[in-house]
Amino acid sequence: MDPKDLTKEYTNGEVTIVWQSGKCIHSANCVRNNPDVFKPAAKPWITPEDSTTDKIIDTVKKCPSGALTYYLNIEK
Repeated sequence: MDPKDLTKEYTNGEVTIVWQSGKCIHSANCVRNNPDVFKPAAKPWITPEDSTTDKIIDTVKKCPSGALTYYLNIEK
């Protein structure tokens, strides 16, 4: 596993954030737009349970590199 090309998922139950480290350009848009969720000094650095699903989606859509994506969790 290449530590420079990881894919990790974080969920609040409604939405799952997918982060791909190899695409990240460290623009910090995520941190500026939603600091309750994106905390680079913390482990884990993404905590989606600290925000609303709508705000998370809005923040992820602002990622210029495409390193952040999301999908909605649909109950079956």
